[in-house]
Amino acid sequence: MFHEYRTTVAEGDQAMVYATPECIYPITVTTGEVFNNKFGSFRHSEMIGLKYGSKMRSHDNRGFVYILHATPALWTQVVPHRTQILYLPDISFISLYLDLKPGKVVIESGTGSGSFSHSIARTIAPDGHLYTFEYHEQRAKVAQEEFVQHKLADVVTAEHRDVIKNGFGKSNIADSVFLDLPAPWDAVAAAKDALRKDTIGRICSFSPCIEQVQRTALALDELGFSDIRMFECLAKDYEVRTVPLPDIETAIGGQKVNFRLSASDRKKRRLDAQTSAVDNGSGDAKEMQVSKPVDEARGHTSYLTFAILAPSE
Repeated sequence: MFHEYRTTVAEGDQAMVYATPECIYPITVTTGEVFNNKFGSFRHSEMIGLKYGSKMRSHDNRGFVYILHATPALWTQVVPHRTQILYLPDISFISLYLDLKPGKVVIESGTGSGSFSHSIARTIAPDGHLYTFEYHEQRAKVAQEEFVQHKLADVVTAEHRDVIKNGFGKSNIADSVFLDLPAPWDAVAAAKDALRKDTIGRICSFSPCIEQVQRTALALDELGFSDIRMFECLAKDYEVRTVPLPDIETAIGGQKVNFRLSASDRKKRRLDAQTSAVDNGSGDAKEMQVSKPVDEARGHTSYLTFAILAPSE
């Protein structure tokens, strides 16, 4: 269950088998089934009754895995990619700016692989509802089956529908609308009709090209939306390393300090510095921790265009 937490593993649960950060596998716990990977064989029947988060050794004692409770964040890492999906940096940012919270009614198009749909459902449950639309019939069918399997059918209604041609078929019910479409500007009018008119309505468009942003912003402005803003989420990793800290005498003397030392050399320098500090009574070890961005950063995903619709009189 993605929007509720269960303490122990039960028959029929959608669980996550965590082997390494890069190897996470979704399974449906079924008596008689066996999960196999490079760490060994793991019987589903032996998982039942374990506490989620437990470490489980393989039946042949070759290795171990962790049995984790299913969450939207983990599902985003393992979801079968039927389309390009949204990842956590974008998902968290969109959820914040659309003001998603329990009890909200949200409209989404298109459903795609359902990565964002699961996060929306968990955020607005148990009293909210997500209406998600997908123009590709087979993708819509598979997504609906996953929502049922993941116990989200009461929170999510998935429908096969071309919203560009036929709209959403909803009027004055949604708190927020999310568009992930090739031509989102053609769906802005339908989104305006679907948004509630007695409170502030919010809309977000996810587009990979700045030309799509321009046309969407023009459509939003023409149809009375305001506070139109665009953001781009980029992830940057930092390395933390320990480097020698030159003393004032070294700096004055102009001696070069090697900042790229091996682990053994760093350890030796650290011990020498600590010994010297003790001898001098200063208590200062001549090392410091610094951080620097890695040379390569993750690339662009898409632009996020937001706007609000003020309540009508």
